[in-house]
Amino acid sequence: MLDSPRSGSWFRWRRLFAGAVCLVAVMGLALAAWVGVRAALAHGHLLQARSAVSTLTDTVDDPTAAGAALSAAGAETSAARGLTDDWAWNLAESLPWVGPQLSAVSDTAAAIDSAVDAMIPVAQTSTGLSDALRPVDGVIDVSPLTDAAPAVAHAAVVLRESAERVAGINRAPLLGRVAESVTQAADLLGSAADTADALRRATALVPTMLGADRPRSTLVLFQNNAEWRSLGGVVGAVAQLDTSGGRMTLAAQASSADFAATAGTPVADLPDDVRSIYDTRPARYLQNTTQVPDFSVGAPLAREMWRRAHGTTVDSVIALDPVTLSYLLRATGPVRLPSGDDLSADNAVPLLLDESYRRYSDPRAQDAFFQSASAAVFQALADGHVDPAALVEAVGRAARERRLLVWNADATEQAILDGSTLQGALPAEDARRSTFGVYLNDGTGSKMDFYLQPVVETGWCTDGTASLHVELRSDAPDPASLPVYVTGGGEYGVPAGDALTGVYVYLPPGAELLERRTSSDGPPPGFAGGVHDGREVVKWSAQVAPGEAARLDLRVRLATPEMDAVATPTRDPDDVARSGACRFDE
Repeated sequence: MLDSPRSGSWFRWRRLFAGAVCLVAVMGLALAAWVGVRAALAHGHLLQARSAVSTLTDTVDDPTAAGAALSAAGAETSAARGLTDDWAWNLAESLPWVGPQLSAVSDTAAAIDSAVDAMIPVAQTSTGLSDALRPVDGVIDVSPLTDAAPAVAHAAVVLRESAERVAGINRAPLLGRVAESVTQAADLLGSAADTADALRRATALVPTMLGADRPRSTLVLFQNNAEWRSLGGVVGAVAQLDTSGGRMTLAAQASSADFAATAGTPVADLPDDVRSIYDTRPARYLQNTTQVPDFSVGAPLAREMWRRAHGTTVDSVIALDPVTLSYLLRATGPVRLPSGDDLSADNAVPLLLDESYRRYSDPRAQDAFFQSASAAVFQALADGHVDPAALVEAVGRAARERRLLVWNADATEQAILDGSTLQGALPAEDARRSTFGVYLNDGTGSKMDFYLQPVVETGWCTDGTASLHVELRSDAPDPASLPVYVTGGGEYGVPAGDALTGVYVYLPPGAELLERRTSSDGPPPGFAGGVHDGREVVKWSAQVAPGEAARLDLRVRLATPEMDAVATPTRDPDDVARSGACRFDE
C-alpha cells in the first residue's frame, strides 16, 4: 500500500529532497564563489603580466632586462594558468552559459603562459642580438644569430600554436568583456607569432646569405616605381653584392642599358601559361623580369642575364625599390651623394623617381645617379652607421609591403621563406580566405606612373557575391612641363602625358566571374585574359590622361567567407588594397 500524501513517510522524503536541493544550492554557491574568486585572481595576474610585458619596448637593447621582464610575466601567467585549471573550474566549464566563458578564459591563460614560457629562453640567448646587424670594421658577427636560432625556432612553433588556439575559440556565446579580451589576446599572440616566425627565418637564413659557411654572391635589382611592373617597377640599376664571413663588398654595378647587346633573345623557356599572358618579354629584357607576379619566375631570369653579361653565377637575387631605400635611410640617417645631394628618408622617393629625370636627360646618367644612391646607402650599412632596431623595422616594413623580395637558387634555403611575403609569390589560399591579385604594368614606355594614383577595393554584395574595384587616376601636371623621357613623347602611340596601364587581375582559384563593368574618361578600355597557375587572369588595359580616371568593377562568386586583395607596391605606401562597399549594390 502506497503512503498517502499526509503520511510520515511522504514528509520524510520531502524533507530529504528539500535538504538535497539546499545542499546542491549551497554547493553551487560555493562552486560559483570558488570559481569567481579564482577568476578574479587570474585576471589580476594576467594584468600584471601585461604590465611586465609592456616594459619590453623599453628593454629591446638590453637582453638582461628583457629576460627579467619576461620572467616576471611568466610567473604571473603561470599563476593565472594554475588558477584556471583545477577540478572546480573544469567542472564549471561543463555548465551551460557560464561554461563557455570559463573555457575561453582558461584556454587564453594557458596559451599566453605557453607563449611567454617559450620566449624566456630567446631572451636569455639573445645577448648581442640587437647589435648583430651592425658591422664592426666592415664585418657582421653572425654568431649571435646562430646561437639564438634553436630557441627562436622553438618559440616560433609554440607562439603559432598558442595564437591558433586562441583564434580558434568560438566567440559567439561569449559575453562582451570576455569576447573582447579573447580578441585582444588573439591579436597580440598573432602579432607575436608573426614576429617570432620572421626572426626564425632570419636566424636561419641571414648567416648563410652573409657568407658564414662559404663566399656568396647576390644580385640586387632596383625597381623603379615610376614605370610599373607587377612586382613594383622596371629594373633599372643592378648590383652584385659579395659576402664572405660576414663581410659585404659591392663587387659590381650596371644599368639595364648594359644588357642591350643580349636583349631580344629569351634566356630561358617560360611555362606555357606564363608565356600565354606575358609573351617572352620577361625572358628577353632585364627591365621586364619583374613583370610576372611571381619572383621565383623572374629572379632566375635576371640571374641568367647577369651571368651572360658579367660571367658570375650568383647564389641569390634580391629586389627592392626607392621606398625601401627611404625606409633604410631612417636607420642610417642621410647620406651624401657624389652629386652633392643629401639623400634622406624624406626626399629619397621624389628625388629618385621625379627630380632625377628633370635633371638628367640621358637614361644612362639617370641610372648612374640611382646607382650612386644605392651605393651610398649600402656603404652606410657596411660601415656600421645604422640603428639596428630601426634597420629591423625598415626591413620588416618593406617585406610586409612586398617591396623587398628574396630568391635563393638553393631550394633548401629558399624553403626557409615559404609562406612569407619575401618570396613575392602569387597570393596564398586557404579554406577561409580568398585573395585577389591586382598587378599593374606600364604600357606607355614612360615614367608617368609617378603621377598615377591606384585604388584597389573589395566588398561583399547583398546577394553573397563579392566585388573588386580598381581605379586609376592621374594627377600629372601639364605634359609640356615634363621632360620627354618622362612623358614618353608619344613614341609608343600613346599621347604625351597619358598613361597606358595593363592591369592584370588574378582571380582566386575556383572563383567564378559573373559580371564586369568599366568606365573611363578616356578611350574605351580593352580586355584580354588567360590562366596562370590555375588562376583566371583578367587583363584590363586603360589609358588615362592628366586629371582623368578609369575604373573597373568585377563581380565574383567565391567559395570562402573571407576575402582580401594584394596589389603592386607603388611609390605611395598608402596605396594599398582595402575593404569597402560592393559597387554592384549601388
